[in-house]
This record gives sequence, structure tokens and C-alpha cells, in this order.
Amino acid sequence: MGIAGSCSRHVTAAINVPPEAPWFGQPRGLTVLFLTNMWEQFSYYGMRAILVYYMTKGLLLGQGRASFVYGAYTATAYFTPIVGGVIADRWLGKRRAVVVGGTIMALGHFMMAFDGLFYPALATIALGNGLFLPTLPSQINDLYPGDDPRRASAYTVYYVGINAGGLAAPLICGTLGEVYGWHYGFAAAGIGMVAGLLIYLAGGRYLPPEPPRRAAREPAGRFDRATIAVLIAVALAVTVFRGAYEQIGNTVALWADSGVDRRAGGFVNPMTWFQALDPLLVMALTPPLLALWRRRAAAGYRSDAARRMAAGAAIVAAAYLLLATAAAGAGAADWRWLVAFFVVYTTGELFILPTGLGLFARLAPRGLGATTVAAWYLTIFAGSLAAGLVGTLWSRMGHAAYFVVLAGLAAIAAGLLHASSPLLRRAETGDKRSETC
Repeated sequence: MGIAGSCSRHVTAAINVPPEAPWFGQPRGLTVLFLTNMWEQFSYYGMRAILVYYMTKGLLLGQGRASFVYGAYTATAYFTPIVGGVIADRWLGKRRAVVVGGTIMALGHFMMAFDGLFYPALATIALGNGLFLPTLPSQINDLYPGDDPRRASAYTVYYVGINAGGLAAPLICGTLGEVYGWHYGFAAAGIGMVAGLLIYLAGGRYLPPEPPRRAAREPAGRFDRATIAVLIAVALAVTVFRGAYEQIGNTVALWADSGVDRRAGGFVNPMTWFQALDPLLVMALTPPLLALWRRRAAAGYRSDAARRMAAGAAIVAAAYLLLATAAAGAGAADWRWLVAFFVVYTTGELFILPTGLGLFARLAPRGLGATTVAAWYLTIFAGSLAAGLVGTLWSRMGHAAYFVVLAGLAAIAAGLLHASSPLLRRAETGDKRSETC
């Protein structure tokens, strides 16, 4: 059961869509949101797969500057949802925000096909992302009655959509960029964004009706102190965690190019293909992990969100220690080390990221769903900016030592998340949700 409180549950139930025959055991609207998100993520990860290579090999930027620009862009893309979520809740509404934001993002991706528009294109994508990103997942809760047990797994199912798009992106956009030219890869990313918009518009009848937007003078729900405390604690920990996590498209990608022997038989694996391992493993590992968590819950074992996230951060720390071991050897590391890294890394990711998104969504007071989800993206903004700064150390220290630093960041995040568990229990057990009514 979510902890959004009785008043939020009643509001959610009031705006649910009429009952429809489910698809894959879930409301049809979840499939629409899943596919829309999948194609949007195809566009994002397609562009991200070749971004640092384009800057260092195409625009001939230095590694430090390229890593900082990469971090600053990903940070900005997750900062604009803070404003976008407020605009959606107060004025545009969720559906219109998705359409307007997606259109702007598509324009930005097509602008990436021109060298002279590089920085304006990045700014355009980040601007559209601000409207799109918080409003799409904030519609998930409205698909379910408050007591629907399927809602607990909805965000993990949705997270698979992120990675389905992320799997195809390096294989298609990355290959086009490496073989035919970077601009072809960027154009393919733009086409993916358009595909997501068309799916969203075509499936609109399966989505929850747009709730009445709150007038400026109409009070919304309020956060109680316990909820504010746990959100701040989790946000701080995730900020530290993402300083290490976000390196897979930045310095880990650079290491895959220069520090890994990518030969398999007589074939040399393209460097961008390794970035498809993470989303591929998300889809492969999600079903057994969900089954494991269901069995543990049925056996009476309950692990709160903070402890699950702490376990995930610790697993990611172990993954970076694997890379440190590989980088410490003489010569280029065998590509199997990189595969092993992604297996461990992705396992940890599944413990922490979808859990955190679902936690923020469940804690949202009435009328502030998109705004609260946007607050989750504020933590990603801060973490991505930190990752850009951490990435500048790549050229200043040995690669093995650098990966140990990343492991240390993830371990610190694990400790912070574990320490926040009592705060979460207080927010969950305290009868405070009545304060928001």
C-alpha cells in the first residue's frame, strides 16, 4: 500500500479511467505510458551514447571540457523539470505538458544534426524535457485505485520502458553515429522522440482524465515535517550516488574506447554497444528480482525503500571496484571485465532508482503530483552536475584510482540511505497525511 494518505487515495480513485480489460495484467494506460517513455528514452540515450564521443572526436573538445559539458547538460535536463512540474500542475495540465515538451525535445534533437547549433540544441532538449519528464510518470498513480496491489510494481514496469528504449538507442543511434557520421545518430534520436509523441496521442483514451487544475488561490496539500525530512535525506544520498552512477556515459565510455580490448574473435565490438548492456540487463534482471521481492514479502519479510536503495548503492560500489581491478592490470583490459561490471552495476541500479522514483511519487500530497516527481529530478540534476565535476578527474589520476573514488562515492551514498531508514519509518507510520486534507 502506498503512503500517500487517505485524502490522496480518494482523489486518485475519483479521477481513475473507467475499467478496461487489462493489457499484460495492468491498466491499458500503463502500456501507453510505457511505450511513450520507451521512445523518449530511446531519443535521450541515443543522443547520450554518442555525445561525449561527438565532442571529443567531432568537435575536438578536450576531455575535461567534454566531461563537464556532458555533466552540465544532463544536470540541466533534470533541473528544468522542477519548473516544468509546477507549470503542469498549475496551468498546462499533464497531457498538454507532455505534448508541448515532447515537441520541443524533438526539435532539439534534430538541431543536433548541425555543428553550429550544438549548444542551442542541448538547451532546447533540456527545456522540453522540463515539461515532459515529470508529467509522464506522475500519471501512473491515477491509473489505479488506492488499494490496487498492482500499483506497487507499476513503477518498476515503467522503468523497464526506460531501458527498452535505452537498449535500442546505442545499437541504432550509436552505430549510425560511429559508422555513418554523428549527425545521423542524432537525427535517429529525433525520430524516436516523434514516435513517442504519436503513441501518446493515439493512446490518449486509455489515460486518466485530466484532473481540474488548481487555481492560484486554491490550497494544495502540504508536506508534513517527517515527509520533508525523509525526502531531503534521500535526495542528498541520491545526489552523491549519481556522482558515480552517471559515469557510464562519460568516463566509463571513454575507458571502453581506450582501455578495453574490444576484440571478440575476429570482430571488434563498437564502443557504443557496451552502453546497451545496462538496459538489456535491466529487462533481463527485473522479472527475477520482482519475483524474489514478492516471495520475501509473502514470507513476511519487509524491507523499506531506504534500505533497499542502500543495498543498491552498495552493489554499485562493488561494480566500480571490479573496474578498478581491471584497470590496475597491465595493458588493455579484456572486454569481459566490462560485461561483468555491467551485470553488477545494473543489479544495484534496479534496487535504487525505480524505488526512489516510486517513493517520491507515493509521498506526493494532493495537487502536487508532478511537482513532487519533479523534486526527484532535482536530485538527479545535482547528482549529474556532480558527475560532470567528478569526470574532470579522469585525466588527472590513474584509472584504477579513479574507479576506487567512484566506489567510495557509491558507498557513502549507501551509508546515507541506510541512516535515513528510521526517518522513512516515521513518515510511514505517523498519522500525518490528514494534515494535507
